[in-house]
Amino acid sequence: MTPPQKPSSLCSNTLWSNTLGWWLVAPVLLGLILFTWLPTVASLGLSFTHWDMLGAPQWVGLHQYQTLLMDPLFAKVMTQTLWFVVLVTVFELILGLGLALWLHQQATRSAKWIQWLSFTPVVAPLVSVALVWGWIYDPATGLLNQLLQWVGALNWLNGGQPMVWLYDERTALGALVALHVWKHVGYTVILFLAGLQAIPDSVLEAAKLDGASGLKALSKITLPLLWPTVVFVVTVTLINTCQTFDSVYLLTRGGPNNATTLWVFWLVKLAFEQFNIGAAAALGVLLFVLLAGLGLSQKHFQNSN
Repeated sequence: MTPPQKPSSLCSNTLWSNTLGWWLVAPVLLGLILFTWLPTVASLGLSFTHWDMLGAPQWVGLHQYQTLLMDPLFAKVMTQTLWFVVLVTVFELILGLGLALWLHQQATRSAKWIQWLSFTPVVAPLVSVALVWGWIYDPATGLLNQLLQWVGALNWLNGGQPMVWLYDERTALGALVALHVWKHVGYTVILFLAGLQAIPDSVLEAAKLDGASGLKALSKITLPLLWPTVVFVVTVTLINTCQTFDSVYLLTRGGPNNATTLWVFWLVKLAFEQFNIGAAAALGVLLFVLLAGLGLSQKHFQNSN
């Protein structure tokens, strides 16, 4: 009879039985420590200091948070970011779900081409996309103004004058919303198609036998079964949209009159234009708390239906 091993020996053998596996994951863990965990802890510490990147950081406690909350620009940036995030999410959800439902019912070659075309902007570099859309929105030679003039819509939109889409406080944020919806809706379509294909055909056939078809089948069968995918799409879209920076920097630089200054763009501006690292870190901590809350709430909403 084999004598029992000591508990410490069992624990050691279990932990180190696959040394190769630990070596394989070591680069990933090292990357997480160096580029995620340490910067996160450092940002939290810097948010309690005043630092201009020249001298030593000076401890100021909660002063940076108090200054941000009392800054009139804070409320404006938060409101604009909220509108931007909500509009992008709603339009992506509606257009993505509608296109996915249509593509799911089609088996033609044209439907495959539409699916491919809808995903093409997703893989295109955002810098290139922003440059193209900057030309589309150009007041003098832009494609959008030319199309509106051709159909006669400029007469009632702006008295026959070209629209300055990116230089007008009334339209600049909406122009960025349209760009982001076009850029990312293809990814939403793919996620919804995957969710629709996971629904058993037998369930839909049984619903048809019971007289449920069309909108009734969609509301009573398809959408409830698609609810986890809907929650995932909304969560991912909210998190990604909250971190928007590239398009704002390339097209509007936060203008006109801070009308397109969003959360992350303001953070970068505080850090690298005003050299207020403490305020930028505090703004980053607030964003981290918000995104963490969105991520943690995903499981709750997935199980709520």
